Amino acid sequence: MASQMTEMLKGTLEGIVLAILAERSAYGYEITATLRDRGFVDIAEGTIYALLVRIEQKGLVSVEKVPSEKGPPRKVYSLSTSGRERLAGFWESWDFLATRLDGLRSEAKPEKD
Repeated sequence: MASQMTEMLKGTLEGIVLAILAERSAYGYEITATLRDRGFVDIAEGTIYALLVRIEQKGLVSVEKVPSEKGPPRKVYSLSTSGRERLAGFWESWDFLATRLDGLRSEAKPEKD
């Protein structure tokens, strides 16, 4: 089941990160920590940083370099207008799929021995 969960997360991780950034701006480690706090414990930091690069290139986030007390400046990500639109589309798709999947589950009849 772990590999199935991994594959499902790959398809939804962008939306999950955009949803976190809709709550507040954050830097990469904060996003990873938030994911872990919310039960996504197996997501590697490297996966999040690669995703942040992709969503920055797509224009879904704006980035501000903020001085850090320890080390180089941090890149703080916040949703752009395009990111908010993408997140709205993600939730529409999620609701569509969730409704259909719930329907399939409720209509499925248990097998008889």
